[in-house]
Amino acid sequence: MTDTERPPVHALLTDGTTVRIRRAGPDDHDQVLRLYERMSDDNLRLRFFSVSRTSARQGADRVAGPPRPGYRALVAEHDGRLVGLAEYECDPHGPTADVALAVADDWHHRGVATLLLEHLADAARDAGISAFTADALAENHEVLKVFHDLGLRVTRRYDGPEVHCVVQLTEDEDYLRAVDARGRLAGAVSLRPLLRPRCVAVIGAGRRPGSVGRAILRNIRTGSFTGRLFAVHPQAGSVAGVRAFPSVAALPRVPDLAVVAVPAAAVPEVAEECGRAGVGALLVVSAGLDAGQAAAALAACRRYGMRLAGPNCLGLANTEDGVRLDATFAARHPGPGTAGVAVQSGGVGIALLDGLARLGIGVSTFVSLGDKYDVSGNDLLQWWEGDGRTDLALLHLESFGNPRAFSRTARRVARTMPVLTVDAGRSEAGRRAAASHTAAAATRTMTRQALFAQAGVTATRTIGELLDAAALLHSQPLPAGTRVAVVTNAGGAGVLAADACADAGLVVPPLPAQLVDELLQSLPEGARAVNPVDTSAAVGEEALRACVDRLARHGAVDAVLVVLVPTAVATATGEDLVRALTEGRQAAPRPVVAVLPAQAARVELPAVEGGGRLPAYADAEDAARALAHAAARARWLAELPGSVAELTDVDSARARTVVASFLAGHPEGAWLDPETTAELLGCYGLPQSPWAWARDEDEAVAAARRLAGPDGRVVMKAYWPGLVHKSEQHALHLDLQNASQVRAAHRDLVTRFGDRMTGVVVQPLAERGTELFAGVVQDEVFGPLVVFGLGGTATELLADHAGRLAPLTDRDVRELITSPRCSPLLFGYAGAPAADLEALEQFLHRLSRMACDLPQLAEADLNPVVAGRTGITALDVRVRLVPRLAHDPYLRRLR
Repeated sequence: MTDTERPPVHALLTDGTTVRIRRAGPDDHDQVLRLYERMSDDNLRLRFFSVSRTSARQGADRVAGPPRPGYRALVAEHDGRLVGLAEYECDPHGPTADVALAVADDWHHRGVATLLLEHLADAARDAGISAFTADALAENHEVLKVFHDLGLRVTRRYDGPEVHCVVQLTEDEDYLRAVDARGRLAGAVSLRPLLRPRCVAVIGAGRRPGSVGRAILRNIRTGSFTGRLFAVHPQAGSVAGVRAFPSVAALPRVPDLAVVAVPAAAVPEVAEECGRAGVGALLVVSAGLDAGQAAAALAACRRYGMRLAGPNCLGLANTEDGVRLDATFAARHPGPGTAGVAVQSGGVGIALLDGLARLGIGVSTFVSLGDKYDVSGNDLLQWWEGDGRTDLALLHLESFGNPRAFSRTARRVARTMPVLTVDAGRSEAGRRAAASHTAAAATRTMTRQALFAQAGVTATRTIGELLDAAALLHSQPLPAGTRVAVVTNAGGAGVLAADACADAGLVVPPLPAQLVDELLQSLPEGARAVNPVDTSAAVGEEALRACVDRLARHGAVDAVLVVLVPTAVATATGEDLVRALTEGRQAAPRPVVAVLPAQAARVELPAVEGGGRLPAYADAEDAARALAHAAARARWLAELPGSVAELTDVDSARARTVVASFLAGHPEGAWLDPETTAELLGCYGLPQSPWAWARDEDEAVAAARRLAGPDGRVVMKAYWPGLVHKSEQHALHLDLQNASQVRAAHRDLVTRFGDRMTGVVVQPLAERGTELFAGVVQDEVFGPLVVFGLGGTATELLADHAGRLAPLTDRDVRELITSPRCSPLLFGYAGAPAADLEALEQFLHRLSRMACDLPQLAEADLNPVVAGRTGITALDVRVRLVPRLAHDPYLRRLR
């Protein structure tokens, strides 16, 4: 990507201030000169090694000069003022560039230089630059600290009063962690006016009782907001008992947060007015903004550094004691608690608020994101990570602005608290027929599921299922595995519960004989202590408690599911029995859940004497799914975070050259020809079956003689641009054993396809092995998805595939290999030889690297890939390239 192709972006400094980063140009001469001229003599000397004002003018001339190869300059500006500059000049003798920085004196220690360096390094990587070099005075501790804290590998060489620094630009995990930390700090500070305001103004709070603005004003007032509250109304002196002023400028104090509930057409003007007044954040509940109104409102927020929640949203709330803000138009105030909630749908938000209140979990912070112009789920995860109150994160996201950045954040946050989501938008209604096997397999559902699985996010299908899982994760320890003991006072209900466990992927194992004997000693006569454990209808509170306690403390199972139905025999009701499981009992190391079929609510989390809480479900299927989600979270936490493999024999530079050369001749994009495909795979060490290109019958025979294996057999495949499904087109011949069969096969292909066929590919007949399928689809939003599963002609029919988003870690690769139903074939199923798993892992790592290196790779379809005992070979490969610009998903910028 060239500098001219990089649009301006907005990003946050460490103090939460928004700056605009863009390429410098001729129009910046005066601003750059002013930047230098306003520097103190000391800072000017540190920048130019002298205090000469001539150096300042020369520096401005260089930045504002005509574009030239090997030079780039970026500026940071705030409210029209240039506050920082970063530039590099390439070394003509190597892949390095000399870098220089300048920051306005009154903008030091706010992260301007670091942010500019991050963006300049990103541009340099795209230009093939591997390192920055810089000479600084040894006393220039600030710039040396900027280089040191960047997160990249830095070496220093001292030469008298000067220091020569070399900054390697390779992005590694240490660098990404450093970028994450800076982004997390800046994001949290920028959200304080939105989520912890000390002064709020509601704009558009009409005198009409039914207006949204008035409802929000009333909720803020009656919700015991601890700060100051004003209304903005052109005529009224007060609204709903709150003092009103005719404009934002007339307010006696600049509000941290302005709640905007005006008609859509008025939102841009209100945003501009708030920005001029110095408002810190906007909550826009107004709906129906068209594209122009939306762009104008967001532009005002960016220009004045305001964070924006909404528009078209329910509002937000923060229940902490020092804030107690309910800026929503929900019917009831949210109950205080520890769950952070972010939703795009107001209706989903209300359902979650009601559900969490009913369960007694409550919320710490609630934000309705609406159309999500700015503040996103990623922002809220970072806030909850450091707010000191939230221990459960609930999300409803219909869209993702930056899924890979979300994945990094969620993966980190999920290590400290459960992150749950409703997987909305799963259907593929109206989806077009795929151009390749890979595209057919890579549905948006698979892509989202890959994102959630890799990030450790618990993905549920409904709001009810999300609340089921939240109730268990909030109140019970995680199970160490999937083994469940079912305990019931009614045999039939126990059978149904065991079936529900099996359907959810849980196991109901037989219990050890000694444990069975111990259980029977405390149960009524007639009880059966197999699994399910039938306590009989006559079980009492003490006997039930003893039975469940013994199971919950025994290593034979990982969780206990208790199904209780009301009977005329028992002296205690189902609710009494559930209470008995909790009251006066020390917490068990394994989760216990109850199922009460007579219960009216889907799930309850009653508080009982002693402070214990035990989730009670009306249906065993709901309880089993919640246990399955908890087991999946425990399994994810138990595994070490994966790492991306270090690969040898990868030539990314040559691959990019191959791609650029092909797209120069195919500006709209196209499927690669066999020769270019083989060259591209060779750049990444992806093994492909030997092949030869033949333009006519004689060349096909000659190729067959060269390539035939010990058994003399070959395969012939027709080729023309755009041919993807060869089997469906009957465009290949297998098991050709001699020259006459090769000639006959070629004549058949020519007869059927005529001039459309530009040639044939001849390959040796492959050795036996498991036929697999591997591929890549480059999603415009999510990035590259690697798909893997059963291959051959039945790949789409059986749909035995799994997917993970690249870059793949070693953990992702293992999950890819073991997730499809066909995976036992790779491990020596029924005595068959096992595949070369190490080679298969390397194959997937290299495919992932190719996908990450080349954003132009729209599709790669490798089918079949034969996995044998001594290696992996791709027999047929199709690759489609399209023009697409590189985009670093981890570069700090606002939406």
